[in-house]
Amino acid sequence: MNVYEAIASRKTIRDLERKTIPMEIVRKLIDAGLKAPSHDHLRDWHFVVVQDESKRRELLEQTITRRSREEAEEIVDAWGMTDEVQREMYIDGIPKQFSMLFEAGCLILPCFRQETPLLEPESLSSLNAFASIWCCIENILIAAASEGLFGVTRIPADAEEETIRRILEVPLGYQIPCYLALGYPKREARRARQKTVRVDERIHTNVW
Repeated sequence: MNVYEAIASRKTIRDLERKTIPMEIVRKLIDAGLKAPSHDHLRDWHFVVVQDESKRRELLEQTITRRSREEAEEIVDAWGMTDEVQREMYIDGIPKQFSMLFEAGCLILPCFRQETPLLEPESLSSLNAFASIWCCIENILIAAASEGLFGVTRIPADAEEETIRRILEVPLGYQIPCYLALGYPKREARRARQKTVRVDERIHTNVW
């Protein structure tokens, strides 16, 4: 599979088999992540791989609020969301926040060094470290797709960060941009419908 095929095959899938991904493959995926561009050339990124079931349950039961499909519909209505594809994605995804992370073949918490308050940036340059770690995460997702693995990211809510830090013993000075769940899709796994975008409509030559 070439890189374009891997990019095309990457899909958000939340219905994952409870089948552990071999650590050899996990290392390979993280190594691909570490090949991403880094704003300061230091790649000061670390990855907490939570494979122990009891540790994963402890983490998720203290951070994830389980919601029903009906509650998900109420949430997207409150958000004023009207696009059909977008609503479909959220209504399917919100009730699966716990299961998609708990059942995944691999749960990774990427961590990056952030010297200044992330949510109080002085300028766009203050967000360089945050931008770099997402390049790393995308590399991992594309590499995973090339291995027949799929998954999903979930950004922690504000109140979750200190709980994650405490349970996983993440040092101060490092931020956790997301939970990264990877795994083998279940046979009946729902593959999220994507918005159709025509590239020619998004390219503006010289001026918008």
